Amino acid sequence: MSHDDILDAEAIAMLQSMSSDDGGQFFNELIDIFLGDTPTRIEEVRATLSGGDLSTGQRAAHSIKGAAGNFGAHQLAHLAHEIEQLAQNFDLNAMTAALPKLDAEYARVKAALEAVRIK
Repeated sequence: MSHDDILDAEAIAMLQSMSSDDGGQFFNELIDIFLGDTPTRIEEVRATLSGGDLSTGQRAAHSIKGAAGNFGAHQLAHLAHEIEQLAQNFDLNAMTAALPKLDAEYARVKAALEAVRIK
């Protein structure tokens, strides 16, 4: 499977070009930050569904949307945006239904990012 259906090749190339003089270290650090932070944000969304603060879930989804967008992970960004809007509209049932899709897409993005990591 090509990673082009998960990550935007132009976004990845642009980020990689920012790391051309350090052997990929900066690019790999960006990946590490994303992979370290996003599961925490997903858990914040999940906590919202079990009685947490909706504004926290909304901010967490917004953070996921922005970070995913940086890597051109458009489907993940779209799902996060959807959840952000659902939180804003206090629609916990739809958020609950959307969360497994967010989890699955994050797993796809994680695998794709690991594959494009500069060795």
